[in-house]
Amino acid sequence: MNLLAIVYGLAFIKIGIAHFREPGKFVEIIPPFLPFPLMLVYISGAMEIVGGVAIIYPDTQVLAGRFLALFLIGVYPANLYMWTHDVAFDGTKFGTQGHVLRLLAQLLLIAAALHISGDLDRSVFSA
Repeated sequence: MNLLAIVYGLAFIKIGIAHFREPGKFVEIIPPFLPFPLMLVYISGAMEIVGGVAIIYPDTQVLAGRFLALFLIGVYPANLYMWTHDVAFDGTKFGTQGHVLRLLAQLLLIAAALHISGDLDRSVFSA
């Protein structure tokens, strides 16, 4: 088993569970133009748990890595909404530097998902 995949997967499982244990802090960062914010929190939490479990197992790493990369792109609008509307997450507001670091972390998480799937290595090193 891949140690990076295990750590990565466990982090997603932990965050996914937090969506069910403390949904209110996630509801706050959903842009108001999206309907049913609580349902979106539960759906995204379930997706994080499933993706986290799937990326741990070698047989499902390719699909899970691709899924989590797309998922991270799909949920970034919540982070962007926090940035552009100065919305606090769990009572904490981030300055511009904090939001830039969150963006860089998001990009790193996407790259890690694609690395675990093997897609990053194939696309970067095949040329």
